[in-house]
Amino acid sequence: MLRAMDSAVAGLRAHQNKMDVVGHNIANVNTFGFKAQTYTFKEAMYQTSTSSTAGTSDAGGINTAQYGYGALMGTIGVDMTASTPTYVGGFNASISGDGFFLVKATKTEVEVDPDDAAAHSTAIKSSDFLLTRVGQFSLDSNGYVVDGDGNFVYGFLPQDDDDAPFILDKLVPLRMPTDYDPDTGMGDFTNNTGDDLGVALISKNISINSAGEITAKVEYTDDDDKKQTGTVSLGKVAVATFQNPNGVTKAGGNYYTTTESDNAGAAAAGVPGGANPDLMTGYVEASNVDLAKEFADMITTHRGFQSNTKMITVSDEMLSDLVAMKR
Repeated sequence: MLRAMDSAVAGLRAHQNKMDVVGHNIANVNTFGFKAQTYTFKEAMYQTSTSSTAGTSDAGGINTAQYGYGALMGTIGVDMTASTPTYVGGFNASISGDGFFLVKATKTEVEVDPDDAAAHSTAIKSSDFLLTRVGQFSLDSNGYVVDGDGNFVYGFLPQDDDDAPFILDKLVPLRMPTDYDPDTGMGDFTNNTGDDLGVALISKNISINSAGEITAKVEYTDDDDKKQTGTVSLGKVAVATFQNPNGVTKAGGNYYTTTESDNAGAAAAGVPGGANPDLMTGYVEASNVDLAKEFADMITTHRGFQSNTKMITVSDEMLSDLVAMKR
């Protein structure tokens, strides 16, 4: 009886944990970029009453006899399947496949060697990046591209080279340049991560395309002191991919973290397109919570919880009967 009660208590705890996961999923059904979690049970330890014994020429074999002690939490996984993009317009983008945008609360330069996969992965996983699927971007007062929480959005700067138009061996926070050259269409990105960069160019209109390139309309004065407009590239946003994206860790606020010792495997950061997924401009990824599934899980979890409480009630009544026998 006590063993049955122990099993029921373990079952209550396990079902409560699953209900916590289901409730969290339902609460985030409208959260941009949210990835639903899945919960599984596993059996608790066993006490062996009779061991399994092989048969002999004189006696038959017997199977093992064991008492179980209920259920425990098995795993809490994350469904990283891409969800339906939601159109919101403006300076926003959604990743059409696997991958994450790289953002950070601080301004640094991260060297990434595209020809050394191991060093490239280590640089990304050891640089304290925050990973996000939510591409809601804007410009701050200093001209930096930031996400909804004010974190700097990282990417690759443009350069005046037809063979290599972007610097792919250095991740930097993207920012409006301080100057514009109408002859080359290039801006000045000197010391892009410093505080002494000076006043950034004023953007008249900023947008991002499916290849991840951020461009802005800027106003400048030509040699005849006339106001002109031009288009300048701020760079391309980086998209980071992982060998096992389920191995990253949720950090709240639609962010994930990664470390060198986690189970996410090798990491790589590149520009959208080619081996990496394209972007859908003007879209933000919706939650991938399946409400029908969550409601079904909620009902079955509730029934399992009720059954375990009934087991405790019955075990208590049996103990009461046992005590009454003594009287």
